[in-house]
Amino acid sequence: MTHRAVFLDKDGTLIEDVPYNVDPAQIRLTSGAGEGLQRLHQMGYQLIVISNQSGIARGYFPESALVAVEQRLQTLLSPFQVPLAGFYYCPHYPEGDVAEYAIACHCRKPAPGLLLQAAHDHNIDLAASWFIGDILNDVEAGLRAGCRTILLDNGNETEWILSTERVPHYTTADLVEAAAVIEKADKKAGGRGQEAEGRGG
Repeated sequence: MTHRAVFLDKDGTLIEDVPYNVDPAQIRLTSGAGEGLQRLHQMGYQLIVISNQSGIARGYFPESALVAVEQRLQTLLSPFQVPLAGFYYCPHYPEGDVAEYAIACHCRKPAPGLLLQAAHDHNIDLAASWFIGDILNDVEAGLRAGCRTILLDNGNETEWILSTERVPHYTTADLVEAAAVIEKADKKAGGRGQEAEGRGG
């Protein structure tokens, strides 16, 4: 049996956007994030973070600093009884200053590599899953992976470079509204329960 997931961008979607921050004390959930993710978890979706972390390639912080970031996210979500099933990040940036990370890759959004890896690791049906992000690179990554997509229109997308791969299925103000959209879509489809039936083994 395969599973469904909601993939979540981190900065500006799940937590307030503080550029290149890895200080746990400065990490705060966006408004409504706990409640929205709680509802998605109750609906049977695995919740997986998908994040570009070019600060590693730029030399702003070591890759090891993200351990505390993930732990902080788990702590912030624990009062809502919401577990994160995965935390995936791309450390690369082609123009970076740290040679081992200054490469072109398949995991930096808008490429879908992290979603494909997470789907493999967690036996996820991408067609039954969603990607929620605050910029169109998130939308493109989700669409290229085969997910349905939601753009949080919270002011973080400033370029609006549009193409057929960068048009979200839905646009919402926050994660509470996004959860309501997903719940409505599930009901319209007749509901799929905890797992996607009839797929995989």
